[in-house]
Amino acid sequence: MSKLFDPVRVGRHTLQNRLVMAPMTRSRAQFDGTPGELAAEYYAQRASAGLIVAEGTQPSDDGQGYLTTPGIYTNAHVAGWKKTTDAVHAKGGHLFIQLMHAGRMSHPDNTPHHRRGVAPSAIGPGTQMFTAKGMQDIPVPRALTTEQVRQTVQDFRHAARRAVEAGADGVEIHAANAYLIQQFFAPSANTRTDEYGGPIKNRARFALEVAAAIAEEIGADRTAIRLSPGTTLWGIDEGAEGPELYRYLVAELDKLGLAYLHILHQGNEPLLADIRKLWKGTLILNRPSRPRDQIGADMASGLADLEAYGQMALANPDFVTRLKTNAPMNEVQHGAFFGGTAQGYTDYPTLSEAQGA
Repeated sequence: MSKLFDPVRVGRHTLQNRLVMAPMTRSRAQFDGTPGELAAEYYAQRASAGLIVAEGTQPSDDGQGYLTTPGIYTNAHVAGWKKTTDAVHAKGGHLFIQLMHAGRMSHPDNTPHHRRGVAPSAIGPGTQMFTAKGMQDIPVPRALTTEQVRQTVQDFRHAARRAVEAGADGVEIHAANAYLIQQFFAPSANTRTDEYGGPIKNRARFALEVAAAIAEEIGADRTAIRLSPGTTLWGIDEGAEGPELYRYLVAELDKLGLAYLHILHQGNEPLLADIRKLWKGTLILNRPSRPRDQIGADMASGLADLEAYGQMALANPDFVTRLKTNAPMNEVQHGAFFGGTAQGYTDYPTLSEAQGA
């Protein structure tokens, strides 16, 4: 496990250890998308992680899916995020902002313009979403025109520039978990007949264009991407060609020299092994529900360069210290994941606080 605590170079940054706080939506932003008042404290508390990947952050009005998620495309957003990045840097940490376009996983009541979500095709996800009025059916999205797809690439580019202006150390493109970019991968969500639909090369095109645009804008060494091969959430079905799409996509992304590739592993071990071979750069691996006694195993085997953790980092501001000392972890407050106040957000005790020191 000792390798966990060794410094590592990722892109243009040297991280203090190889533990990553995974991106987790907390839905505590203001209604205009400006990070909430407690966000700086929340992330700074966890700055001992080698890298923090901040929660999914919309690059545009169309990009918002959930209620009170943050944005990074207006002056107010930049000013709000600057408080967080300054607080994390003051503690010696590094933070990438995850750029997340929800695509069809959206409800008009949750967005600034109150319009239906956008997607590769006008196919709904067949599920509901929480709004200020409670759970509501997600409506069928608007299909993006070819020109609108290209404009969305520019929205990502603009958001990346704004993230750097806000002091972020880089951005992670969210191309996972059934949101817009993965919607382009899946034939169940993408029935387009233009250059963004049909063959594998076309369905991967949007992701590659977003990555290339951001790398050009802020530098490849500050640009990263997250994938979740095989995800089947909310009507996403990548079909029999899914693994081959990821092999093609990863090989093409590798040519860009990005800071890292972040894989949310869904269980296809042969595909994961192929991705490790195809990706020449830094690989971060997130295995959901990884047992504590397996922390560090993927680095020890050479399958990953860093490992990402979600709920353990959420519930333990001193996650790194607890691992080093083999101390018990705080119990996760599941009911406080989304929205609310400091409870279940910034009030998790450190080990010393819990011991009354």
